[in-house]
Amino acid sequence: MRLNKFIAHYSTYSRREADRTVQDGFVKVNGELETNPARDINEERDIVYVSGKRVSPTNKYTVIVYNKPKGEIVSKKDPQGRKTIYDSLHKDFKHFIPVGRLDFASEGLLLLTDSSVIATALMQSDLQRVYKLKIRGEITPAMEKAMLEGLELTDASRGAYKNSKIQSMTFKPFLGYSIVKNQPNYSILKVAISEGKNRELRRFFASFDAEVVDLKRLEFAEVKLNNLPTGKSRYLDRSEYNALHKFLKQKGVK
Repeated sequence: MRLNKFIAHYSTYSRREADRTVQDGFVKVNGELETNPARDINEERDIVYVSGKRVSPTNKYTVIVYNKPKGEIVSKKDPQGRKTIYDSLHKDFKHFIPVGRLDFASEGLLLLTDSSVIATALMQSDLQRVYKLKIRGEITPAMEKAMLEGLELTDASRGAYKNSKIQSMTFKPFLGYSIVKNQPNYSILKVAISEGKNRELRRFFASFDAEVVDLKRLEFAEVKLNNLPTGKSRYLDRSEYNALHKFLKQKGVK
């Protein structure tokens, strides 16, 4: 693990703050001053001090649920000056890592954790994610067929960010879907998928000339948004932690 990542993951420093701290000469590795943030660190052997305080790996971790509102970026900072989730989160969670992303116009359940290992395991998992969508136009038989059977696009640029480098995309069959409302102007549906690709649902429906105008994540595996107010966060409850522990044990994650 790189030194800046090590410090960010096991302390309250952000990645950029860790970079500056190393470059400004406040970090020692095995008793020697280190000014290279990209230096590789062995978590089990190397001893790291930041401003005289030891930073140590820990197996303990915390996971929180945040009900992200529209109009916030899932990032530490935004070059365009837009509000980020960290502007709303309590200062105790400023170093937490988001599990995947919800784009600027999307809302709902976002998991964050202070463990990079846990974040990676959840992001790379095929655990169920449930979304509520509002799209322009009708839900067509072709859409339903693709939701049931999967879809492969050689050009997945529609529905993507303007400067996205992702061209093609393969969509697995949805885990499930239910149509709440199906009308010529707007339609509403709930979908369950097992992936978290870049703007996956927006790209999927854009391929059928249907714009997603509202997107809200309601569930991630056993964790449900329920009545958590918009812009608020909470810790996982006992049953949610138990489900997470079971998942991590199955994956061999310690």
